[in-house]
Amino acid sequence: MVSKRLKPLYQLVVNNFLIVVVLPVTAVVVLRKAAQLGPDELLSRLHGLRQAHVFLAVFLPFAMATLYLVRHPRSVYLVDYACCRPKSNCRISIGSFIESARLSPYIDDGTFRFMTRMLQRSGLGDQTYLHPSLHHIPPRCCLSESRDEVEQVIFAVVDDLLAKTGISPRAIGILVTNCSGFTPTPSFTDIIVNKYKLRGDIRSVNMSGMGCSAGVVSLEVARNLLQAAPRGTHALVVSTEITSFIYYTGPDRTMLLPGALFRMGAAAVLLSTSSGSRSRFRLKHIVRTITAAQDRAYLCASLKEDDHGETGIYLSKDLVPVAGETLKANIAALGAIVLPPSEKLLFAFSFIARKVLGRKIKLYMPDFHTAFQHFCVHSGGRAVIDAVQTSLCLSDENVEPSRMTLHRFGNTSSSSLWYELAYIEAKGRTRKGDRVWMVGFGSGFKCNSAVWECIRSPSDTAVGAPWADSIHLYPVKI
Repeated sequence: MVSKRLKPLYQLVVNNFLIVVVLPVTAVVVLRKAAQLGPDELLSRLHGLRQAHVFLAVFLPFAMATLYLVRHPRSVYLVDYACCRPKSNCRISIGSFIESARLSPYIDDGTFRFMTRMLQRSGLGDQTYLHPSLHHIPPRCCLSESRDEVEQVIFAVVDDLLAKTGISPRAIGILVTNCSGFTPTPSFTDIIVNKYKLRGDIRSVNMSGMGCSAGVVSLEVARNLLQAAPRGTHALVVSTEITSFIYYTGPDRTMLLPGALFRMGAAAVLLSTSSGSRSRFRLKHIVRTITAAQDRAYLCASLKEDDHGETGIYLSKDLVPVAGETLKANIAALGAIVLPPSEKLLFAFSFIARKVLGRKIKLYMPDFHTAFQHFCVHSGGRAVIDAVQTSLCLSDENVEPSRMTLHRFGNTSSSSLWYELAYIEAKGRTRKGDRVWMVGFGSGFKCNSAVWECIRSPSDTAVGAPWADSIHLYPVKI
């Protein structure tokens, strides 16, 4: 109890060491020295200064400040974003999904019971979405159906974003898309350029195979391109996963879980280097961690064929420990950037004590609440959210956006982080100056983080707002 009461005082002193300690001590020393010298001695010393010294004292700070501003990368801002809420004919309940599985010729009784238990514990609700081709028995998984799903989700979400921001498609100078499994020809970027008649000189990048963390990778690509482009350029980032292509219809239990959790969805994000009057968030940091050099991590999540030639996503038993190790590496790198000095000092003390006194001393887990007000943890599944909550000592309210997104929309892969941010904003929880931490996981294995600072509250429009019809029903008990 005493330590809890003293910690705010400790944080105040350490985090504001320059103001609380250094400046007062320096002021006392300077004033004491001035009092000893007296006013006449001070004036004579000032008159004795050479003009070169005065010039350097003024010019050097100004020159250093100018050099810093010139070399410092331009800030990137989030103008706005939109999330897809598919049509009602795509909606599927847990009961309907289980019944479809029961009638599948590939699923035996034992596998059916396994799937039933898995779905009942999954954290998904009865309002998630799958492409209509997957409502058939057996599912119609083919190229034409996958292309139809692409057009449904991407056109819907880009239309909403353009309507929300009022920006002309011709004003977009950079386009970045990501989808892990489905890679059509022409590509996703070509599909969007053709649909919206974007400029001929647009810089476009299409990414695939990077898993559920690809949304943060797309943000970094767009940021780097924006910082090299003329000021005021707009970048469009579109993240999605096409469920009708990666849906698994075989009996291998190690490949059934992703098919049961993945759902239809997409997000479109508009970025710019101009803060303007409409920008909503400032992109503060992006930290990426990849462990693909280790075979154990490289093979823990992959797209493969089973013994019957059916394609699906395979998850190995090493997935959870690998994800935990990759998360630790990512938060170590991120913590060095975002945590206040008080938390870094406590961690350093515990690390030294552990080295000196042995492993009996537990490492101090930094309090990330001192750096962030909101958390968007990839809703990859109930076990993923539980593991991150435990590792970072987060409260139930901190991970509420992730759990509710999983319940309402399922695992929408790389776009899930934006559904979670939309939940936080729909609940009216964001304030100017608040920091949001987005953390995603993906095959490879990768853990990627993005940090945003809120600079403007959201508008009241329901366009592109996925929670507009259901936010009053949440949170629900799972």
